[in-house]
Amino acid sequence: MRPLALQASEQRTGPFIAALAFAGFAAAITQTVAVPLIPKWPSLLHTSALSASWVVTAALLAGAIVNPIAGRLADLYGKRLIILASLVLLTIGSLICAESDSVVPAVLGRAVQGCSLGIIPIGISFFRDQLPAEKRGAATAVMSSMLGAGAALGQPFSAVVVAHFDWHLLFWFTAVLAVAALLCVVVAVPADSSAARAGSFDGVGALGLTVGLVCLLLPISKGEEWGWTAGRTLGLFAASVVVLAAWSVWERRSAAPLIDVRTSIHRTVLIVNGTAVLLGFATYAVTLTVSQLLQSPTADDGLGQSALTASLLIAPSGLVMLAMSPVAARVMARRGAKACLATGSAFMAGGWIMGLASMHSLWLLAITCCVIGTGVALAYSAMPMLIATAVPAGQTAAANGLNTLTRSIGTSSCSAVVAAILAGVVGAQGTPTLGAFRIAFLCATAAALLALCATTLLPSAQRGPGRADGDPAVRRVPPIRPRSRNHNK
Repeated sequence: MRPLALQASEQRTGPFIAALAFAGFAAAITQTVAVPLIPKWPSLLHTSALSASWVVTAALLAGAIVNPIAGRLADLYGKRLIILASLVLLTIGSLICAESDSVVPAVLGRAVQGCSLGIIPIGISFFRDQLPAEKRGAATAVMSSMLGAGAALGQPFSAVVVAHFDWHLLFWFTAVLAVAALLCVVVAVPADSSAARAGSFDGVGALGLTVGLVCLLLPISKGEEWGWTAGRTLGLFAASVVVLAAWSVWERRSAAPLIDVRTSIHRTVLIVNGTAVLLGFATYAVTLTVSQLLQSPTADDGLGQSALTASLLIAPSGLVMLAMSPVAARVMARRGAKACLATGSAFMAGGWIMGLASMHSLWLLAITCCVIGTGVALAYSAMPMLIATAVPAGQTAAANGLNTLTRSIGTSSCSAVVAAILAGVVGAQGTPTLGAFRIAFLCATAAALLALCATTLLPSAQRGPGRADGDPAVRRVPPIRPRSRNHNK
């Protein structure tokens, strides 16, 4: 029979994990909730297609920029506080969108919604602080799966609502979801002892990073519309190089940097972040290509399905991601986080290869999405654990925020590349041909295979005070209490 103290501990950790996972899901679902409405936004908001595209772009940009900044604030002032603040922002952004009938408030609301995406990396670092070592791998896997599952399930939910109800209901739903998550965090998540760490917030570094990322991500997202050789596109790319270079110099000299650049170029962190860019590309390609392929006219070798049917065929992949999170935890416990990342990358590559042979079959495409979803669950669970092997405990939220940022760069790059491919090869109906989709599938396959190759460069076992709990080099240890600032390494 287990000791009463251990049973009490398990009763406390269950609601803690569930509350943070629910908060992560609420934030993640905002990524794709607006995607099925992309063709309709111009008429719904009484604006041009170019202006309406900002409804999607604003959330992606805001999420990418805020992630590392929110992570640093969480390391300094407490993870629970920043998670609660993020859920408040998600609620406010949802309410703004729910009351919008024009493009400016809708874009503003979506940007505010995007600021909540830092919940997932902060929650993962929270697990490291609060949970017994043997529970961290499973909790991290669950939280990481929320990013993919929320995005995968948000699209079919949105398609159902749009098909039968007023579109404003989508954002009333996300507002209710955010409030429910906020209440769960208030009740089940204790105040963390990481609050009030020694150090200060680097405002200059935050401003420099924001400007640099806007200059980088904006032309990536809008290059297809503006023209890749247009003056503002090239000018923004050049500005991003200059600003981010200056920012890096500032961070190296700062006594309290926003992001420790020296830690960021650690071999493990660098490889994992590079892999995240590639896997972000391969993951987002599902949303951009499979749904469009399913809806393409049969005259252009498409499958001629409705937006609702296409979304429902993709939805099982989100459920697969949730189901695979405990499997990811077991793989990490037995084989290590490196093996889990490699396995996930292999599944993703295999799924895209299968997709190349399944372009004429509804059910094979649905299975393809599930195989890719399996890979996403495994890979996304492993990356935070590998990051934890290379950074001090006081920097885990900021480091995981940076990792999420690199995935966002992959996502934005995927959006630009796939849009260029699908717009460049169109058929008689003015829609992308089967050949265009095949090229896009090949690009996603190449990204997943490159990620798999990158995992071979990771150390086989992590040794040291920051090592991941899922690594074979780590032995089981007794449950630990939350870290205090005097015991951080």
